[in-house]
Amino acid sequence: MLKVFQGWVQRYFSDEEAVVLAVVLALGFAIIITFGGKLAPLLTGVVLAYLLQGLVTRLQRWHLPHWMAVWLVFLVFLGALAALLGVVLPLVWRQMLNLFNEAPRMIGEWQAQLMHLPELYPSIVSETQIERLIASVNGEVGEFGQWVLSQSLSSLPFIVTMLVYLVLVPILVFFFLKDSQQLTDWLVRHLPRERRLMKLVWLEMNEQIGNYIRGKATEILIVGAVTYICFAILGVNYAALLAVLVGLSVLVPYIGATVATIPVAMIGLFQWGLSNEFMVLMVVYGVIQMLDGNVLVPILFSEAVNLHPVAIIAAVLIFGGLWGFWGVFFAIPLATLFKAVLYAWPRGLEAASDGAAHSDTVVVVDP
Repeated sequence: MLKVFQGWVQRYFSDEEAVVLAVVLALGFAIIITFGGKLAPLLTGVVLAYLLQGLVTRLQRWHLPHWMAVWLVFLVFLGALAALLGVVLPLVWRQMLNLFNEAPRMIGEWQAQLMHLPELYPSIVSETQIERLIASVNGEVGEFGQWVLSQSLSSLPFIVTMLVYLVLVPILVFFFLKDSQQLTDWLVRHLPRERRLMKLVWLEMNEQIGNYIRGKATEILIVGAVTYICFAILGVNYAALLAVLVGLSVLVPYIGATVATIPVAMIGLFQWGLSNEFMVLMVVYGVIQMLDGNVLVPILFSEAVNLHPVAIIAAVLIFGGLWGFWGVFFAIPLATLFKAVLYAWPRGLEAASDGAAHSDTVVVVDP
């Protein structure tokens, strides 16, 4: 057993660069886990700047000066942020309040429908089972109401936090875009001079993470907008709220679409019952999901992230449990990073050793 462990250490950690890479990765994860909450505005600024950097680079390819490209992209970002805060969020907030106000009536209708089941199917469902189910649901609803009340009572710190985000994050995004090269040079100066393995991992990850983050943000916007337009045309109640839920559901492959189907179906049932309108709603929702998975995703994600579905679900559970929303958002890039390190590590070390051996051979033969 000891020989096996020594062989494993010799293979993966015999190179000094491999040890440095392991320390850098461990230190990065430790900082995020320990100080992630305090560094949240900084990390949010990094993510948004990474999203916008592609636009800056494209404008520079069109021969615009760097400062002009940065200012144009930053103004577009401020316009999108203003639209989000001034139009989308108030609409979603109003519909959420309406949903909470309508919830007691909707629950009452649902309970009335359930009480008819023992009459229709006496051999399958008993009245006692229905009463227990209703009591259990009422208990869960009561606990949820208490949670909402406690959150509303503690809303002042939340408002202060949001104000801090609204001030700090745009400033950080601007400076990350403006001084990206200086910041990168500063970071590189503190890395070892020999970093072949780091370059292998970074080159593989930079393209995949950039493609994933920008593609996923675009997918959220497109799916949310198309869902809202379709639901508004159909006259679905709480169309904006459902569109936000459906848009965010694309963050979690396989699971998100299934979970988002539940509120869409429930709202449709409470509004129309099992009518033709409800069937049309579910067909339209199914078409949106089908086009997203079979048309939009292949177009946006030109560099496919080749991960097994089990690995994706495991990554969502692990990183979502550690970092909440951002953990879910970055679950696939982090899993891809882990995979890239596993694949590049032995390959990078073997390439380095092969290069050293080739160099030795040349020195001997050259005289």
